[in-house]
Amino acid sequence: MSTAAQVDPAAPAGSAGPLAHRRPLGDRVFQILAAAAGVLVLVILALIAISTSQQASSWFSTAGWSIFTVDWNPATNNFGAMSFVYGTVITAAIAIILSVPVSVAVALLLTEVVPRRWARPIVYVIDLLAVVPSVVWGLWGNLVFAPWLYHIYTSIASGVKGIPVLDALFGQPVSGASFFTCGLILAFMITPIVTSLSREVMATVPAIDKEGAYALGATRLEMIRGAVWPHSQGGVVGAVLLGLGRAMGETIAAALVIGSSPVITSHLFAAGYDMPAVIANQFGEASGEFRAALIGLGVMLFVITIVINLIARGVVERSARRKRGA
Repeated sequence: MSTAAQVDPAAPAGSAGPLAHRRPLGDRVFQILAAAAGVLVLVILALIAISTSQQASSWFSTAGWSIFTVDWNPATNNFGAMSFVYGTVITAAIAIILSVPVSVAVALLLTEVVPRRWARPIVYVIDLLAVVPSVVWGLWGNLVFAPWLYHIYTSIASGVKGIPVLDALFGQPVSGASFFTCGLILAFMITPIVTSLSREVMATVPAIDKEGAYALGATRLEMIRGAVWPHSQGGVVGAVLLGLGRAMGETIAAALVIGSSPVITSHLFAAGYDMPAVIANQFGEASGEFRAALIGLGVMLFVITIVINLIARGVVERSARRKRGA
């Protein structure tokens, strides 16, 4: 007498095990290629870090703690890097502060407010702005924008003279090629990128989520806050990070409009310098310790970018955990 096998009625029909082992050849090849691509990216990053660190090791060992000074004088073999780090951080911060609100607002406008037939030509224009070469932005900023801004900076500096905080930020000295001009040019450059990526993320919000919010009586703003933003937050942060990376690493445009003055000052209208610009301007004539110092600046920029990405990654994961907990 045979005994019938006991079958769990809640279990799905068939067996998942054999199917997992009988995957098509194309799936297995794709998995291998995807894994190899991911490993290749990590290997390339590691090789870049190792090779540049080796070439800059003489600067790190010789300069020691003097790296964290502002004394940059190749004639006397003094290579303090803090003025360039300061310029990179300040210009990137100005660009992000000016760009992100505009980018997110335009992305929301195109996805949630403007009709599709009107949004399409605006999207085309934004995509075209995203591919304008950086040298074009730099030349326009140097030849047209900076001289025009100089008169505005002078008026603002005279208006805030003697006012605490404002005088320290926007008072004299004034230069058309300055930290603030560089930040504005970088903001112009990254706004189309952040806008395009944010718009693509917001366009993936399920329509049923938005319709459900409207069905519950939500206004358009409440729908955006309750349905669109939670779904898009991680992608928008990624878009902002990409823009930040572009702003911190931009070379030609920054070199043309920042002023090439290695100083640390609170005056945003004063001439300054940043790491990509000094590398581009001085690498051709560098040798020996001077060359190692410029390569070391590239290593520092690489490390700063990684740290910022790790911090942003933590912010996104923390936000996701909060959303799951809620």
